[in-house]
Amino acid sequence: MTSDNNISSETHTRESIQKPTRQRFYVLAILFFSLSVIYLDRVNISIIAANTQFLQEMDLVGKPIYIGLLMSLFLITYGVSNVILSPIGDLIGPRKAMIIAYVIISLSLLLGGLSSVFGVLLGTRILLGVGEGLYYPMQNTFIKNWFPPGERGRANTAWILGQSLSPAVAMPVFTWIIAAWSWRHTFYFSFVLSVIPLVFIYFFTSNTPRECKYINKPELDIIESGITSKESINETRQRPSIISRSKIYLCNAHFWMLLVIFASNSMLSWGIVTWLPTYLNTERGFSWTNVGWMSSLPFIFGLLFKIISGVVVDRTGKKGMIMLISALLCAGSILMGVNITNNFLAAIIISFGIGASSMQLPCVFTLLQGMVPSEAISSAAGALNGMAVGFGALSPVLIGLILSLTHNFYSVMYLLIGIVMAGALFSLFFALKRL
Repeated sequence: MTSDNNISSETHTRESIQKPTRQRFYVLAILFFSLSVIYLDRVNISIIAANTQFLQEMDLVGKPIYIGLLMSLFLITYGVSNVILSPIGDLIGPRKAMIIAYVIISLSLLLGGLSSVFGVLLGTRILLGVGEGLYYPMQNTFIKNWFPPGERGRANTAWILGQSLSPAVAMPVFTWIIAAWSWRHTFYFSFVLSVIPLVFIYFFTSNTPRECKYINKPELDIIESGITSKESINETRQRPSIISRSKIYLCNAHFWMLLVIFASNSMLSWGIVTWLPTYLNTERGFSWTNVGWMSSLPFIFGLLFKIISGVVVDRTGKKGMIMLISALLCAGSILMGVNITNNFLAAIIISFGIGASSMQLPCVFTLLQGMVPSEAISSAAGALNGMAVGFGALSPVLIGLILSLTHNFYSVMYLLIGIVMAGALFSLFFALKRL
C-alpha cells in the first residue's frame, strides 16, 4: 500500500513540475505562414499591371478601369464569400474549412498562369476570392480557441504580420521573376508555395487545444485559465442556428462601429496595393528597377507598426486610442507626402503613413474576439471582414475611374485621406469608452 502511495505521489510530482508544451505557438506559426502565402497571391496583380508584356497580351494598354477591375472583382467575390461561407467554419470546424479553401486557392493560381485571355483571368480572380473568402475568418477562430484573452493582442499581431511581410517581400521578388521570365511565372511561383500550407494545416493543426495530441495539460490550463464562462467552448451543447449566431454580433452596435473603421482601412489598403507601383512609376518618375523595392516600403513600415500595436494592446488594453492614433498618423503623413516635391522623401513619408494604418488591425480583431463567443466567431469574423472588403473592392476601380478623368493622383490621395478620417471618428468613440 505504501509503495502504491509512493508511486502515486511521484506521478503527481512529475505532473506538477511538467513544463507546458508550446503547441499554440506552433499553430500560430502555421497561421502566419499560411496567410503570408495568400497575400503573395493578391499583390502579384499590382506588379504585373505595370508590365508591358502583360498589358499587351491581355489587351489592357490604356485601360486603367479594366486593370482596377482585376482587383475589384476579386475583392467583391472575397467579401461576399467571407459573409456567406464563413459559417462553414462553425459547422465543420476551421481546420477542414481551411483545407478546402487552400485547394481552391491553389487551383486558381495554376489556372491564372495558364490564362490567355482577359476574361479567363477574371474568372481565376473570382475563384481566388472564393477560396480566400472562406479561409480568412478561420484564422480568427483559431486565435479565439487557442489563446487566452491576455495573449490575443500579440497573437493577432503575429498572424496579421503576414499581411505586411509577404507583400514587402513579394514586390521585389515578383519584379525580379517578371524580368527573368514572365508575368505568368508569378502565378506558378505562388502555386508551388500554396501546397506547403496544405500539408502543415492537415498534419499539425486541430480545431481546439483539447483535440490536439501534441499538447499537455499545463499548456491546456494556461489557454483555458483566462477564458470566461461566456467565452468557454462547451462541446456538449447543441450548436445554435446560423440565424442565432448572426444575431449575436449583428445586434451589437460596437460591431458596426468596428466595421466602419475596418472598411476605411480596407479602402486605403486595397487602393494602395493596386495602384502604388503605377503611382511611383508615372507620377513620381521612379524607374521599374526602383518601383519594386519602393512599393514594399508601406509593408515594411506596417510590419513594425503591427508589432508595436500588438504589444501595446496586451499591456494597456487601449485599443480605441491605438486605432485613433493610427488614423491620424496615416492621414497626416499622406497629406504631407503628396505635397512634397522631393520624390524619394515623398514616397517615404506616404509609405510611413500607410504603414501606420496597420496598427488598427490587431485592435479590430482583438475587440471582435472579446465581444463574440466561440460558437459565432467564424461567422462574425467573416461578416466583418467580408463587408469591410466589400467597401475595399470599390477602391481600385474608383481610383481607376478618377485617373481616367483627371490623369493625376492628387485627387486620389485626398480622397483616401477623407476615408481614413471617417474611420478616425469611430475610433474616437472606442477611445472615449476606454475599450
